[in-house]
Amino acid sequence: MEVRFGPAGKPIGLKSKELKDIPPFLKQCKLNAMEYEAVRSVKISEDKARSLGKLAKEYDILLSLHAPYALNLVSMDEEKVKGSINRLLLAVKAAYWMGAYRVVFHPGYYGDLEPKEALRKVIDALSEVVEKMREERIKGPILSPETTGKVKQVGSLEEVVEMAKALGTKYCIPTIDFAHIYARTCGEKLRSVSEFVEVLEYVEDELGSVAVSPLHVHFSEIEYGQGGELRHHPIGSGYGPKFEQLADALIEVGYSAVIISESPLLEEDAIKMRDILFSRLKLKEG
Repeated sequence: MEVRFGPAGKPIGLKSKELKDIPPFLKQCKLNAMEYEAVRSVKISEDKARSLGKLAKEYDILLSLHAPYALNLVSMDEEKVKGSINRLLLAVKAAYWMGAYRVVFHPGYYGDLEPKEALRKVIDALSEVVEKMREERIKGPILSPETTGKVKQVGSLEEVVEMAKALGTKYCIPTIDFAHIYARTCGEKLRSVSEFVEVLEYVEDELGSVAVSPLHVHFSEIEYGQGGELRHHPIGSGYGPKFEQLADALIEVGYSAVIISESPLLEEDAIKMRDILFSRLKLKEG
């Protein structure tokens, strides 16, 4: 069981704005993962991406990349779908340059479509992305649709698993954002260790061991309303879900994981989660 931890984006404790300073800073914090945030747009040059990737490898930091939020693969406007496909492809290329192993993204919104129809549109669009990746011989980064936090968004646990089934795990493996699952269900799910285990085992049962070798995870505590996600909160804020329960579930099933902190405290909470998991693992091992 190998579990890596790191922040979503530049660490808040790092004063430097230089990308080259991130890997050594994370190493100093005893963290070994980071999700590069291209959530506004993909601006990084090939040279800078390759330099970041080289440094990340040197310091044993596993990179993933979050694609722009401005994606809607479900839009009824085909020009918007094409634009979304192109933005996702730019993210894939940047991930390829830096050696990032996953490209995380939000698929879009249901709009007026039935969920099954919306899912079909997403799968059709992602099939185009995969075809372009084949044409351009881009190997390495895997498309990683994220479980989403708002009820209007495509991205239930079952939907992201269906995307991976349709495209094949060679090209697509979901990101499990536990805060989003919790918010999307208005706190009805993920209230116990057994419910976390159910989610973990569902992913493996449906997609095979490759999907949990490692499992790519986002975690924070979260505030929700009637429509789902409102805002992320730090670990220990009093909101749910509880990381201790995920830690116990991971120890129970023995899966490897990469856990990205989406808490406002980023690397501080990545460290806190790391310490929680490894202290509980040590207790279990006696």
